[in-house]
Amino acid sequence: MPHIAAMASPDWLVPHPEGIYIAPADVWIDPSTPKPSALVTHGHADHARAGHGKVLATRETLAIMDVRYGEQVGGQGAAYGETLRLGDVTVRFVPAGHVLGSAQIVLEHKGQRIVVSGDYKRRPDPTCAAFEPVPCDVFVTEATFGLPVFRHPPTRGETDKVLATLAANPDRSVLVGAYALGKAQRVIAELRGAGHDAPIYIHGALQRLCDLYTAFGVELGELRPATGLKAAEMKGAVIMAPPSALADRWSRRLPDPITAMASGWMRVRQRAVQRGVELPLIISDHADWDELTDTITDLRPGEVWVTHGREEALVHWCGLRQVKARALDLVGREDEED
Repeated sequence: MPHIAAMASPDWLVPHPEGIYIAPADVWIDPSTPKPSALVTHGHADHARAGHGKVLATRETLAIMDVRYGEQVGGQGAAYGETLRLGDVTVRFVPAGHVLGSAQIVLEHKGQRIVVSGDYKRRPDPTCAAFEPVPCDVFVTEATFGLPVFRHPPTRGETDKVLATLAANPDRSVLVGAYALGKAQRVIAELRGAGHDAPIYIHGALQRLCDLYTAFGVELGELRPATGLKAAEMKGAVIMAPPSALADRWSRRLPDPITAMASGWMRVRQRAVQRGVELPLIISDHADWDELTDTITDLRPGEVWVTHGREEALVHWCGLRQVKARALDLVGREDEED
C-alpha cells in the first residue's frame, strides 16, 4: 500500500482518554474502564482490564487474562491472521512481538486500513511470535522508548553478563528482577539459548505465568520454586523474581545475591542506582527509538497516532518527514517495569 498523505483521517475511529472507540462496531480497543465489548491487544494490566462484558483477543491473551482476573466468560479467542467482522468493520489480529499472544489489531472500513499496534518490538524473542509489518493508512503506535537516547543493545550481550557474573561468583547467586508477564519468561528462555541449562529458581509470583507459557509450548527448562529452600541450595544459581521482590524481606534469605534487573529503563543509570541494582540488564519488550522510526518508514502510513510514552519526539520526527502525526491522550498507560 503506498503512502497516501492526502487521505482524510478516519471519522469512524475515535480516540478517547479511556481507549480507542470503533464507532460502527460499538467496541473499544484496550479500554481502561469496563466496557460492554473490548478488543485487547495483550495481557499487561495497562491494556487488559477486568470487568468487560465481551472480550475479543488472541487465545493466549485470553488465557493470560484468565490467570490474572479469573475466567473470561465473555471471551472469544482469535487466531493470528483470522478475519472477523464486527458490524461493517473487518478485524484481524497479527503478531506484535511484545509478549506471548500480543497482537496488533488491523481494522478495515470505508476503504481505509488502520493498524493499532498495542505494545510491540522488532527484535527476536523466543517466547512469542515475531512482529508482522502491515502497511496501512493510519498507524497507531506506542512510544514507551520514543527518544533517541533509547537504543537497546543486543540481547545476547546482556544475558552473557548474567552468566559471566555467575561464573565469577560461584558462592553467590544472581537475583534478576523481571516483570512477571513476558519479561521473566523471555529472560529465562534467552539464558537457555545462551547455554545455561542448570535449574533456575523462581519467586512464587512467577509460577502460574511460567506454567502458562510452558503449556503454550514455550521451552523454559527446569524451574524450581525459590521458596522454602536453604540458601546453600541456591549458590551459583540464577533466581528470578518480580522487581518488587528485589528489596523485599523475601530476598534476604538468598545466598548473597547480586541484584540484577532486566528492563529497557536500565539504560538510565539513575534508575538502576535508585533501585539498588548492581547488574543492570538492558532487555526490553518495547521497541526502541530505531525500531519505532524504522517501523514507520517500513509501513509508510499517511498518518501516525502516538498513544503513550515519549510522544512529542516521535510526533516531531514524523513532522520532519512530512508524515501527519498526533499524540493521543490516553489514561492508564504506564511505563510498567518493562
